[in-house]
Amino acid sequence: MGIPAFLAELREVVGHRPLWLSGVSAVVVDDGGRVLLGRRVDNGRWALIGGIIDPGEQPADTVVRECLEETGVLVRPERLVAVGVTPVIEYPNGDRSQYLDLVFRCRPLSGEARVNDDESLEVGWFHPDALPELDDRARDHISHALAGKDAAHFELTGR
Repeated sequence: MGIPAFLAELREVVGHRPLWLSGVSAVVVDDGGRVLLGRRVDNGRWALIGGIIDPGEQPADTVVRECLEETGVLVRPERLVAVGVTPVIEYPNGDRSQYLDLVFRCRPLSGEARVNDDESLEVGWFHPDALPELDDRARDHISHALAGKDAAHFELTGR
């Protein structure tokens, strides 16, 4: 599973120390109300489609790029669903990162969902009442995306 060139260069300098990065997640919802998910190579778990924003890249462009790269589905971002910070994530190689996560609700425009790169083991559409095992953050993002509210959800720590 490759990482962006800018990140590989940065990792040469900082090693496995935690990095603060910006990323996107996509809640892709088709006309039947199903959600597109991918089962990740790095941990074997089902997750929303997403990835790291490249330097200078617009977040909405990132979500379109990541969905197409990972699933073969071209999407259109419809709205920002949530803004939050992930916990520190440790990858199998020891790299640690924490992300500002911008979550978009998207609709599919074209393409058939398939494993389209080396980051996913499986890709599939799921009805919200029949989701595979997901972490709580992904379930919350799906819930917010399907709630029909126009405003984004902002995570607060209670401060």
